[in-house]
Amino acid sequence: MSVRAQFAEETAADGSFVRQDDVFRDWVRADGSTAYPVERNRYHLYVSLACPWASRTVVVRRLKGLEEAIGMTVVDPIRDERGWRFGDGASPRDGEPDPLYGWQLLAQAYAATDPQYRARVTVPILWDRRTERIVSNSDDDIMRMFETEFDAVAGVPDLDLYPRALRPDIDALNERIYHDVNDGVYRAGFATSQAAYERAAYRVFERLDELDTRLASRRYLFGATPVESDWRLFVTLIRFDAVYVGHFKCNLRRIADYANLAGYLRDLYQIDGIAATVDFDHIKRHYYGTHAEINPTGIVPIGPQQDLWLAHGRETLS
Repeated sequence: MSVRAQFAEETAADGSFVRQDDVFRDWVRADGSTAYPVERNRYHLYVSLACPWASRTVVVRRLKGLEEAIGMTVVDPIRDERGWRFGDGASPRDGEPDPLYGWQLLAQAYAATDPQYRARVTVPILWDRRTERIVSNSDDDIMRMFETEFDAVAGVPDLDLYPRALRPDIDALNERIYHDVNDGVYRAGFATSQAAYERAAYRVFERLDELDTRLASRRYLFGATPVESDWRLFVTLIRFDAVYVGHFKCNLRRIADYANLAGYLRDLYQIDGIAATVDFDHIKRHYYGTHAEINPTGIVPIGPQQDLWLAHGRETLS
């Protein structure tokens, strides 16, 4: 039986999924040391609410109160061989039209920045309206820019998601969460060999088990207040039971089965403004309707039933 990879260019000979690198890595700096200074309404964020990488930036934009300073457009959750596309305005379920140039495809932003770009078109991207080019397509960098560089135009400038004293520890935990959980579910789901799948899937649950134990004695990953690491983990946890358990075959356990992760997920979800960044319709239609090599029928399952507004009981933890 022949096996087709979801992304052939990102699949190794042993069947492992190896994610492509981000290409555009310029920075907006508050001190004016780059070509991209902080200015209100200069930058625009293009995202998919289905994508966990993009959702990280949506969450931080909301928490820091940057909605009035940085515009945002949500693309259609269904991606095809041309990449992400914009909606036509007929239905909010199908994404939004591009408000800046009337583009039909996000690939047009990549072509406008680099006509030679041939790799996969990804979200998020941070677009500079003045130079008319992509500043960054790295969710890590965009998230960090929103956290640390945009305070002058933020509605909540005092919120510190990357405390200086914790930065080495945050960076170290971020690496483990990224490799084993955030990207781990993709390496399990996009694997084209049994060995590659099992290697990735078991690592997902080893790390989740470790994080569940960590959260037994503290409300968030570093104590009483959520920081960057919590939101990097959140975007995977919120999708886990809905898509990764079934679609990506990460089915040893659900998040709902974990004594601490389940309440922790509800705790984060119930923070003011966060639920509005989560769109399960977009999430489920994207995964089940886009990955034809994994789900050739395109049928979107009706479940699971989840009540993320149930009391989480984590207020007593320090």
